[in-house]
Amino acid sequence: MQDYFDEPVAARYDASSAAMFAPEVVGPAVDFLAGLAGLAGSGRALELGIGTGRIALPLSARGVPVHGIDLSAAMIARLRAKPGADAIGTTVGDFAATRVEGSFALAYLVFNTISNLTSQAQQVACFANVAAHLEAGGRFVIEVGTPSLRRLAAGETMAVFAAEEDHWGIDEYDVASQGLVSHHFSRREDGRFERSSIPFRYAWPAELDLMAQLAGMELRERWADWNRSPFTAESTKHVSVWEKPA
Repeated sequence: MQDYFDEPVAARYDASSAAMFAPEVVGPAVDFLAGLAGLAGSGRALELGIGTGRIALPLSARGVPVHGIDLSAAMIARLRAKPGADAIGTTVGDFAATRVEGSFALAYLVFNTISNLTSQAQQVACFANVAAHLEAGGRFVIEVGTPSLRRLAAGETMAVFAAEEDHWGIDEYDVASQGLVSHHFSRREDGRFERSSIPFRYAWPAELDLMAQLAGMELRERWADWNRSPFTAESTKHVSVWEKPA
């Protein structure tokens, strides 16, 4: 797994993702996760792809013990510099394979992070790794967008997902391999635009359910958002919860 979140990316990550740090975005996610953490055993939570602590810090402040895994040492360094980070354990590593000590009542992946694993084998390994960390009755939560293939006209491979004065975003799809590359064009301080491109692998909800089944987990909930709005064919993302049987 390649680290695309090096120091230059980590340095601007919070600012470039400012909308995702808004209380109205973070609050419902933390409420949802804190509620699940209290349902089983220790109440401990494992965040895969903890990043700079957008969810981990407020979840820890709610009294949930959190440990995070992230491939990017630069992102973890940004987390460690924030107030409250001393209560959070962190491990640098590939979250599809890295093991940490202890067991957890909850494991979670938010903000499309499961798609950073760019092969089916890696995603299957992630589910197995989570199952090995969970206590009996523990939950695994993923927040991820649904594939936006209906936005593509016949024969097209590109779809614009952001068109702002200082930032343009274009997704490039490879439908045959369930791959996409997100291209970001961001204005630098000198006025020039800088391009960064990150590969992802999209997966349908049913495919994720099968991965969970292979890991010995069962689907318990699926919603369109953290507020538990109904998931429908028009939903642009889903929040899914699988359980490791007691």
